[in-house]
Amino acid sequence: MAGHFEATPGGGAAVALDEVEISILRSLAVQLLDLIGPGDQPADGEDPLAALFAEGPSKPPADPALARLFPDAYGGPEGSAGAVKPEEEQELLERSAEFRRFTEVDLRTGKRDDALAVVRTLDALSPAPDGGAVLTLTGDECLSWLRSLNDLRLTIGTRLEVSDEDQGEEGSLYRLPDTDPRKPMVMAYLWLGALQESLVETLTP
Repeated sequence: MAGHFEATPGGGAAVALDEVEISILRSLAVQLLDLIGPGDQPADGEDPLAALFAEGPSKPPADPALARLFPDAYGGPEGSAGAVKPEEEQELLERSAEFRRFTEVDLRTGKRDDALAVVRTLDALSPAPDGGAVLTLTGDECLSWLRSLNDLRLTIGTRLEVSDEDQGEEGSLYRLPDTDPRKPMVMAYLWLGALQESLVETLTP
């Protein structure tokens, strides 16, 4: 089971992790939480119900990794076939801004909840004498882990400038020399992908 998820009764999954793997996963999840941010909290005296319906931003995040996690709902000219008329481009921008304004707050909350689930399940582990442990997840926790692993890979892939087209050609990443400063990030990216794939296979009937 080391490094590979296996199904458990009730629709969950389990994987054996060593001390270093636990530390890396927790650190990455905490960094993801920091990147997403704490979210808008009601100010003192503010009605929590009103805050619940507060509108979010209308523009994409400036950070490329956040822009990857929270992409525009409607593609621009580069995502459309053929020439796009200026009025059509403006309409797409307005529709994207409107969609983002009413959805990004909830999306951020969901991603934070998933990353927090990763941290909490790791913190709840009972280490063995060698420092490792068996991580056992419920069905709901598996889904949170899947989403968070995907968010981590998107974030790291953006930092590595791995495009959607490149993700099917990861062999070149393995061939990076050990002296390349990107090597640790690449190894984390590939390892997270293997964990994600293993969890998907475990949950697939």
